Amino acid sequence: MPGEYNAGVDAPPQSDRFGFLHIDLNSFFASVEQQLHPEYRGRPVGVCGTMADTGALIAASYEAKALGIKTLTKVGEAKRICPDIILVNGSHSVYAEYSHRIAAAVEHCCPVAHTPSIDEMVCELMGREREPPAARRIALEIKQAIQRDVGETLRCSIGMAPNRYLAKIASDMQKPNGLIGLLPSQLPRAIRHLELRDLPGVGARTEQRLNRKGIRSMDDLLALDRRAMHALWDSVWGDRLYHWLRGAETGDDGAPVPSDIQKSLGHSHVLGPEFRTDDGAWSVAHKLLHKAAMRLRMEKFYTSRMAVTIKYALNREQAGRLGGKQHSSGIKHTAWGMEARFAECQDTLSLLDVLRRTWSQRPRGPEYERPFFVGVTLRELTPESEHQETLFGDRDRRGELSATMDKLNLKYGHTTLHFAGMLPARETAPTRIAFTQIPVQYGVEFM
Repeated sequence: MPGEYNAGVDAPPQSDRFGFLHIDLNSFFASVEQQLHPEYRGRPVGVCGTMADTGALIAASYEAKALGIKTLTKVGEAKRICPDIILVNGSHSVYAEYSHRIAAAVEHCCPVAHTPSIDEMVCELMGREREPPAARRIALEIKQAIQRDVGETLRCSIGMAPNRYLAKIASDMQKPNGLIGLLPSQLPRAIRHLELRDLPGVGARTEQRLNRKGIRSMDDLLALDRRAMHALWDSVWGDRLYHWLRGAETGDDGAPVPSDIQKSLGHSHVLGPEFRTDDGAWSVAHKLLHKAAMRLRMEKFYTSRMAVTIKYALNREQAGRLGGKQHSSGIKHTAWGMEARFAECQDTLSLLDVLRRTWSQRPRGPEYERPFFVGVTLRELTPESEHQETLFGDRDRRGELSATMDKLNLKYGHTTLHFAGMLPARETAPTRIAFTQIPVQYGVEFM
């Protein structure tokens, strides 16, 4: 029955100690802007990827959130709600720098074990640090260190729990500037009030799928035993989730652990109006590949697969006839994508040959005349240590050419030396804000 929790033989009692702290920086990008610009403090601030009214905010200050302006609110809608909102263009390099400075401040209090994203950090507690009073003291020291060493506007919410999954949940339970602990003896009743969407990994589609299977609340989910959880998810994820929600640290014995080896890297860009032509889209795609190829070499990988995506804006008549999808900017569009496989390589010239051949396969016709989005992703990455050279080696010395380009671009900026095809887009497609990882500085720039 919903609301009746079946601990079962699968959930041995846990000692009342914390294992992890999850640090979530509150309204991070907007808070950095308020730190840099004291005149913004106490006022609604929105950070934009693009200033166009159809663009979306990538962050909002708590003053803006109090008015109903949130992340992904359209710029035009934000201005309608609050005509006086301060809108700023986001700066990837500035936020990356602050993220590194905050990590350094946290390190003075407790080692950072994981960095899930640019505005999140995880500390693993050891020995006596796991005792609740000691864990709380460390969390408070982290809060003080961030404000003292980095900036007074930078606040964080910290979740304390026996495992990383629950610590992430706890960090979201009280914002801004919260501090919540979930002890094994309080579980799972301490999380029964949450919505299914509050669980990391449960988005709109997953919630709909759970609803179709009769799971509409946390009560419904927590009433399931481990075997039913496995059946619900049809994978070991269900086993792990069963244990995590009850405070276990490792999940089901024998459950495979995802590989830490990176699977892909790439870049995408919403084109400015001046680049929404066939030639403009090509020059931007060329630049995206230039950046991705340089990162590939800096991170010491080879690749053997490339995915190219183009999205085309539709007019009203075309949208009515074809249906189309709606981009987050509000643009109705149709999309084309293609993957190419090739011999492992890491030099820009070889990858550019692949991009050119793939690009030539793009569709033609009236509904494919207004590109507004381009993405280039390199997949099936192989570490350099596992790469096997071909019998004839680097006959055209393409690797040497890329190495020379990298040397100059690292010293003077990544667009200093490039192939001519990207010249029209040299200053466009800047490095965007990284939400899913801490950006790495290569030479004088973050990428």
